[in-house]
This record gives sequence, structure tokens and C-alpha cells, in this order.
Amino acid sequence: MEDVTHMKEHETGHGYNVMAVEGGAPVKMWTRGVPVEDGARKQLLKAAQMPFIFKHVAVMPDVHIGIGATVGSVIPTKNAIIPAAVGVDIGCGMMACRTSLTANDLPDSLGHFRAAIERAVPHGRSSGRRGRDKGSWHNAPKTSEAAWTRLVDRFDVITAKHKVIRNSNNLNHLGTLGTGNHFIEICLDLEDRVWFMLHSGSRGVGNRIGRYFIELAKKDMEKWFINIPDKDLAYFPEGTDHFDDYVQAVEWAQDFAFSNRAVMMQNVISAIRHIVPKPFEAEVEAVNCHHNYVARENHFGEDILVTRKGAVRARKGDMGIIPGSMGTRSYIVRGLGNVDSFCSCSHGAGRVMSRTEAKKRISMEEHLEAVKDVECRKDASVIDETPAAYKSIDQVMEAQKDLVEVVHTLRQVVCVKG
Repeated sequence: MEDVTHMKEHETGHGYNVMAVEGGAPVKMWTRGVPVEDGARKQLLKAAQMPFIFKHVAVMPDVHIGIGATVGSVIPTKNAIIPAAVGVDIGCGMMACRTSLTANDLPDSLGHFRAAIERAVPHGRSSGRRGRDKGSWHNAPKTSEAAWTRLVDRFDVITAKHKVIRNSNNLNHLGTLGTGNHFIEICLDLEDRVWFMLHSGSRGVGNRIGRYFIELAKKDMEKWFINIPDKDLAYFPEGTDHFDDYVQAVEWAQDFAFSNRAVMMQNVISAIRHIVPKPFEAEVEAVNCHHNYVARENHFGEDILVTRKGAVRARKGDMGIIPGSMGTRSYIVRGLGNVDSFCSCSHGAGRVMSRTEAKKRISMEEHLEAVKDVECRKDASVIDETPAAYKSIDQVMEAQKDLVEVVHTLRQVVCVKG
């Protein structure tokens, strides 16, 4: 195993530790009191060695190993962009909506609510090529079609040049949940007010865009004989055609993801209105934020590109969402505008076990105990999402108390998984 002693952190008088990188930018880590795997440190080291890193790499407390770039990292760049740092779930993020309902408006048994949401939003995925994928629309509803009309013209421009992207799940995935750690929840805050919260991204079309441009960047590195510490850190220099095309496509995918969450939320609200006899408002307080994306921003007086791979923008006053896991708390937060973090915070609790490891180590009994107070699927196929597979959300929040302040604390009572 590669020696990682040279990657140890040094304490500072601030809320972060610093990992010095030989021949690269420093790495500032908001990880005090939370575990950081050696594999994640190695990935951070490689990213920090890229020649176009601006100032330093910022690391959030939910950090864990990812593909190419580390999940829970903020990668600021000047004159270059790394497609794999954004990843293939472009624009993945959260949406939360506070309603005028309270816990007293909910029945004792919430199975009816979960079933209503599952009917309203396609989720999961059917294996095999025969028949319609259960996670897609067969006939997209009007809410999806209306959102697509605002996206289709730009999509046509992108796909006229990159035809392979057209053959993707686009309209039939607009307003659908997906798989893995994507979810829809009904939550209660500390005042017993009811919230709807969901997590998803740009679905099939974003995946196609991400994979296509990641491979294109790798081919460009070979074409130009550019050596990089990890092939997944292949990049596009600013000023090249592929840079401009990727920025155009990734910005579109981020808009698709934003719309995808909005359509799902609209359909969830409508579904619950059909089964709750009491009229209710559902736009009292709404947040829709990305946590896998790239944006042009100004930091330390310079215009740069900021890639947040599993991180949320947290400028002073920005509202954000930091979910825990099935059976643990989630938080609606307000950014404190910490400049050293490039005004960012974590996007969740962060995994401590891979999906394969969780399935091997966590028993069904342990999982059922962890989610006993939540109306959710309780079968073996969701053990990889069990709370024990994630870091302690309490430790994660403590480690970033100089990045955000908690506005609302939520606990799930219903959880729909993909």
C-alpha cells in the first residue's frame, strides 16, 4: 500500500486543517472529528497537483473517495475544467419545501402517503431491455412537457454538434427520481411542521453528457501528449472548442436537474393534496440547490471556475440542504460565506462504507432497527443506504460550524428510495 504519511494534516487556528502537497496547491480540510479514508487523501493529492488549481482545494467533512475527483471537494480552477470532477450526475442536488401542515394532520399509518408518492413519481430502474423502464415515463405528464419546452431549444443546439447525446433519456426522465441514494421524503421539523424533501439530478441525459465529455477529455490528453496524475483528471483548457461545448452542455444539464426536482416536487405536492382532506400551502419556504456542478464565480478578487463535487454553495445568506441518511436528521442551513471554503459546505453525511461493503457488514436486523421510525422500504436491496453506511451527521455538522448555521432540523417520517 502506498505510504500516506506525507499527506497528514496540520492543525490551524481556523476551522480547518491543511494538507501540504508537494508540487501542488495546499488542501484545506474541514474534517476535524470525522474519518477520512486514505484513498480520499490520495485523490485529493492528485487533484491538488493539477497546474491550474486556484489558491487551494477545499474539502468538506463528508469527504469520501469518488471517481476522478473526491466526493465532498471544492476544486477551484483557472483557465481549465475537469469533466470527471463534475461527474456524471450533473446538477445532482436537493429540494425542500415547507408546508402549512403539521404532524397532527398526518395519520398514524403513513403507508398510504408513501404509496401516493411512489405512484406520482417514477423511481428505481427495471433491469433488462424488454419493456418500459419503471423509472421512466411512458407518456410524460403535462408538468414534464411544460418544463421540457423551456429546455428543448438549447438541447437541439447541443445535440446538433454532439449527436450521441440526443439518443438519451431526456423528456422521459424529466420528473423522475432515479436510483441509489436519490430519495423523496416527508419530514417533520422541531415544531412538528411538515416538509417535503427530495434528492435527484439530471438523470439519463446528464449521465450521457458527463460520460461523453469525460471520454472526450481523455482523448484530448492523449492527442496532446499531456501527462496527468490520474486519467480521470483529464481536462479541457479554456479557449478550446471542447471547453466551450462542455460548458454549454453542463450548464444545460444543471438546468435540467433543477427542473427535474421542481417537477417532482410539484407532483409530490399534488399527490399528497389528493389524500389529505385539509387544504394546505406548500410554498412557505422552498430551497432548490445543486451539489454536483460547476459555476463561474469570483473569489479572492478573481473570476474562476468552481467545481463542487458533493458540496453546496454557502455564500452569506444562501439557503442550502444537508441531508443525513435513512433514519437520521437532515438540516436546512444558511451559509456564513466562509471565503477559505470558497463559500461552500457539505452536501450530506458522506459514506464510510462502499455499497458492497455495507451489504456484507450490515445485517437486516441492524438496518430494521435503524429505520424503525420511518415509513420506507425495508428489504435487503436498500441495506447499502442504511444509516451505518454513512458518517455521523452530528460530527459532520460540528466540523463545519464556521461554514453554515442551522435554520431547521428535520427528521424523516416517510422515505421513498430509488
